[in-house]
Amino acid sequence: MKYGIVAFPSKKLQDLANAYRKRYDPHYALITPHMTIKGAFEANDQEIEEVAKAIYEVTKKHKPFELKVSKVSTFAPITNAIYFKAVPNEELISLHKDLNHNFFGNEPDFSFVPHITVAQKLSSGEHDDIIGQLKMTGVDHSEMIDRLHLLYQLEDGSWTVYETFRLGGDS
Repeated sequence: MKYGIVAFPSKKLQDLANAYRKRYDPHYALITPHMTIKGAFEANDQEIEEVAKAIYEVTKKHKPFELKVSKVSTFAPITNAIYFKAVPNEELISLHKDLNHNFFGNEPDFSFVPHITVAQKLSSGEHDDIIGQLKMTGVDHSEMIDRLHLLYQLEDGSWTVYETFRLGGDS
């Protein structure tokens, strides 16, 4: 089964992201707006119990972190995805490192760019129109994230919470 580790932002930021995702993200119905901490990896029923214990050990060592999104950006020309860029901070970088290097699953294919996707799989024309609009509108939001979520993917492609872990130790 496929699993991943994410942080869900507040309802306020989710609503803002969903205002764009409804129209510009084909994954809108499959997963709530989120920031990926560890991308998709495979695990069986026995392995996922070990993974959950390991996540708990990592999260109890890490304090809640500030999620600050302050601009709209894009991964173009690599891919026509548009996102709210999260400002990397020491806590977030360290947490990502502990959950990706010498941890279950493969090492990440790309360097960590903390973000919340608002549009993807766009044509080049759509991308160019939307990125201009979104950059003019802008985004400025800050909140504390105090928990991470281990998700699993259902047969229909949607993702749901397997377990939630509170940063600082209580699961």
